Amino acid sequence: MSLSQLSVASPLSQFFFSKEKKGAPAVALFPQEKIAFTPAALFTSIWGLLLVGVFLFSFQNSFAQEQKRPKIGLVLSGGGAKGFAHIGVLKVIEEAGVKIDYIGGTSMGAVVGGLYASGYNATQIDSIFHKVNFDELLNDYIPRSAKSFYEKRNDETYAITLPFSNFKVGIPQALSKGLYNFNLLSRLTRHVRQVNDFNQLPTPFLCIGTNIETGQQVVLNKGNLAQAMLASAAFPTLFTPIEIDGQLLIDGGVANNFPVDEVKNLGADLIIGVDVQDGLWDKAQLKNATKILVQITNLHSIEQMKNKIKGTDIYITPDIKNFGVLSFDRGREIIQRGEEAAFAAYEKIKILTDDNNYFKKPKLSVLKDSLKLAQINTTKLSKFTTDYVFGKLGFKPNTPITYGHLESGINTLLATENFHSISYSFKNNERGEALELQLSENPIYTYLKLGLHYDELFKSAILVNITHKNTLFKNDLASLDIILGDNFRYNLDYYVDNGFNFSYGFKSQLSQFNRNITQEITKSILDTGVNQINVDYLDLSTRTYVQKGIAQRFLFGAGVELKYLHISSKTIANPIIDKSSYWSGFGYVKYDSFDNKYFPKKGWSFTSDFQSYLFASDYHNDFKPFSIVKAEFSKAFSLSKAITFKFQGDVGLPIGNDGIPFFNFVLGGYGYNSLNNFKPFFGYDFLSIAANSFIKASGTIDFVFLNKNHLNFSANFANLEQNLFKSKDWISLPNYSGYALGYGLETRIGPIEVKYSWSPELTKGYTWFGVGFWF
Repeated sequence: MSLSQLSVASPLSQFFFSKEKKGAPAVALFPQEKIAFTPAALFTSIWGLLLVGVFLFSFQNSFAQEQKRPKIGLVLSGGGAKGFAHIGVLKVIEEAGVKIDYIGGTSMGAVVGGLYASGYNATQIDSIFHKVNFDELLNDYIPRSAKSFYEKRNDETYAITLPFSNFKVGIPQALSKGLYNFNLLSRLTRHVRQVNDFNQLPTPFLCIGTNIETGQQVVLNKGNLAQAMLASAAFPTLFTPIEIDGQLLIDGGVANNFPVDEVKNLGADLIIGVDVQDGLWDKAQLKNATKILVQITNLHSIEQMKNKIKGTDIYITPDIKNFGVLSFDRGREIIQRGEEAAFAAYEKIKILTDDNNYFKKPKLSVLKDSLKLAQINTTKLSKFTTDYVFGKLGFKPNTPITYGHLESGINTLLATENFHSISYSFKNNERGEALELQLSENPIYTYLKLGLHYDELFKSAILVNITHKNTLFKNDLASLDIILGDNFRYNLDYYVDNGFNFSYGFKSQLSQFNRNITQEITKSILDTGVNQINVDYLDLSTRTYVQKGIAQRFLFGAGVELKYLHISSKTIANPIIDKSSYWSGFGYVKYDSFDNKYFPKKGWSFTSDFQSYLFASDYHNDFKPFSIVKAEFSKAFSLSKAITFKFQGDVGLPIGNDGIPFFNFVLGGYGYNSLNNFKPFFGYDFLSIAANSFIKASGTIDFVFLNKNHLNFSANFANLEQNLFKSKDWISLPNYSGYALGYGLETRIGPIEVKYSWSPELTKGYTWFGVGFWF
């Protein structure tokens, strides 16, 4: 290369020419002035020219080498869990010292390729994938801590939730909305969150999606990287389609599972192609829906692959025929197969580099997991207010947060079921970094929910629920539970959720059962001379309230209640025990951070209630106003991966007058939803001991074996008597104790449990069965 061939813009030209200020002409480093050529000056000039010549030669040589080095394109196909093999191939490519200049991928190839293009090396991607819980990924797992108290109850009461419109039951679009994946990919790519052109990534990148309306491929090379990867991997029925620029996209493998030509168009001279897709199965192998869907996709792509393979210079096909698209639990084996396949082509790969061009990809140093958002911009909504959205997010602009806070807020929005799709991106403006929140309101406002339960107090029950949103106001929800079985019950809720502001609601609930119950609850009214009597118990309660939630874990509120009690017995001469209405005011504070209601491994909860009964219709003409205060504290922590210990303490007492027996604390039994002041207690039968005040402590050791199978041992102790806290007896040795040995299984309909319970104070033990979520 001669000086005359250098462009002014080249780095070398800057060595010979420099500019003064704007508008000044270029000035030669060797000015055109008369120079006196003495022998010394001549000698110095000759050496200067020689040095310049050496520099030019070395620059030209290195420049020529760079120019001669071919641009390497990497193409990664889709294949679900089989795409783990791409990681193994990348490890070998890095070991060979080959620099990848362009990357194109589809489906899982898009996810692995996108992470690599963003700056991660193969070892880091390997580590990332081994930390991912793929069961949570496929089921769009939302941590319990990210749910409001309403959503917690919703998930822990109903076994099935279905869209319901025009008296027709629908089915969900897919198993998962993919938000868990989107949150994960957004956090992993936060260091390039401001990059909207994928050519500006550390390695230029593109991936393929399929327009579900036309069946045509869509090349995704700009916008939100996490969203593009997610769209390319949106396998039909597993993940809902992703909308980008007005196009509804599904898995790119449907249209183009091996984007060779697209990567060549980026500028690649040579193509390394890694193919992990399945071949076609025969009818004997097509035994499940997933395989059938994969087969349908492959019918089109297999024929395409014949020509696409010809476009590759190095074609790598790992031996993964014994793995499936959902074999995420065998990731290490699949990665190993990828390494083996790449090593089989190692000589071909190694030719692409030499000692002068050996490339070692550095470990990516990811930015701190922190954000300070100057603005939060949301899609304009018709059914929900900005306060509602901010309240669910749990943070406002100019508040320092972590990505964990962001994910928790996004998960809370998803848990409401009020949004069909949720995505977000980041932009810089004159005020700083802004969160652009794209929310698509759910067109379905009505849901049919079903549940099933059996316990030995309320007996067998089938729960049918109708939930309707946006009934009267923005942010509102109306819900009606009808419980059919041995004891008819209902639960009607109307609630307006105002996010950061106070919310308000109305609740009406009917509960009833027939059961032998301790006479302690009635002995001030009558004395039958026996320990228990059989009663028909009916409670109809109606309350209005205001409440405020904080961070999905803390809730406090207050309101007024009208309660009607009808207690009767066919075994006594006067069948009516109570038939009164009671007016009261109440307040409550709740905190709940358990990761699971029924089998918690970590977290704690606290509940405190104060209720003051002010008036009564007074069936017995002896009512005096009184108040009740009660509190409950629980703590769970893991002793090992399989063993958890849970401690619980309860206390309750009247304030002012002694109260009336129908509101006493009644202990005994297990496995039922709480009603009034009924409390479970191991060792004693349901509702078999009662008094107006009590203190109780219990502990449970739970051992998980196999998957979701539990063995547990429980012990509880209590002091229970009239006006217990007016003396020091409450700190004496417990009057009542009990133990239980149990087995539990977590299922889609709720826990299935059996417990054998006994007490050293009694000669008889009890075996209790429970099926399904408690309601």
